[in-house]
Amino acid sequence: MIRVTRPALGDAELRAIKAVLDSGFLTQGEQVARFEARVAAVTGSAHAVAVSSGAAALHLALMALGVGPGDEVITSDFSFPATANVIEIVGARAVLVDIDLATFNLDVTQVEAAVTARTKAIMPVHEFGLMAEIEPVQQVARRRGVAVIEDAACALGAVQRIAGRMVPAGSAGTVGCFSFHPRKCVTTGEGGCLTTSDPALAARLRALRNHGLEPGPGGAELRAPGLNYRLNEIQGALGVAQMERLDWALAERRRLAALYDEALAGCERLQLPQEPKDSRHAYQSYVVLLPADVGRDMVIERLRAAGIEAVRGAYAIHRLAYYRARPSNTASRFPSATDADARALALPLYAGMPDAAVQRVADAMRGIVG
Repeated sequence: MIRVTRPALGDAELRAIKAVLDSGFLTQGEQVARFEARVAAVTGSAHAVAVSSGAAALHLALMALGVGPGDEVITSDFSFPATANVIEIVGARAVLVDIDLATFNLDVTQVEAAVTARTKAIMPVHEFGLMAEIEPVQQVARRRGVAVIEDAACALGAVQRIAGRMVPAGSAGTVGCFSFHPRKCVTTGEGGCLTTSDPALAARLRALRNHGLEPGPGGAELRAPGLNYRLNEIQGALGVAQMERLDWALAERRRLAALYDEALAGCERLQLPQEPKDSRHAYQSYVVLLPADVGRDMVIERLRAAGIEAVRGAYAIHRLAYYRARPSNTASRFPSATDADARALALPLYAGMPDAAVQRVADAMRGIVG
């Protein structure tokens, strides 16, 4: 079976984990701090705060920015449900916006119309490793006085030209949120991180991940209740070892994506991943858009019969029961996300995937789609 993903793990990770076990120090220590420093350097951020998952990162970002009951947060309708769920969990309302079907990212032309007096933040999603078009979002946010929270769960290593310079994902907004799930380019098993260049915001995030406790000269103080969203030392050590592979992993994903592009170039009924000229895709996933007359479940079944794993791209959030219950969340408002929900398919892609496997997947797709 050619799996849709496989984390790149080896002796370096084993040695790093053994060193932590031998030390007997298993939480909130040197390895987590080293991992944070590497994430901050890669994203061009002054501060990185490691947490237990990507969803935890999004949750803490909202809490630290004071988003709560009565507030609204604008976000993409096409994402993993965690993106909208954390907004609802803090008591705010997720205001969904349709996507650009060519990139699977937020349709930035619809953002300003979604802003109301209750809007507290805009949360663009860098879907599948391609940064959303950030500059128009920044402009709306500045005009309306709201924060920008990057859902960069899939986008470590992605870059976009903004105001004439190349800006890494995680440093283009008020705060960036990453995931280190095993499907990501860097994994800590489960884990996440927040990045920001605001020292006061970073301090709030560090307190909130540790029950709300703030260090002080007279001992720890608690000014607001927090959560236990800490990353442990084993995960931190795994992350440090994984960050040593980051350049190779990103280059491999881009190279394999180019092989897919070449192998599928003659399959005109497939929409292949797009990379706008001012962006560099991190290719967390290689997601194609199937023809409207080809059922995705059928494609997945036929690929599996050929020894190939493939999965849906993401979710049109407005179609999930909790969000579907709202009268405003109708399919007519989200035609592109509705299309992507039914037709987006993630093909196998991971650093270390054999070139022959790419060709095998491409041959199978051509045979199925025509």
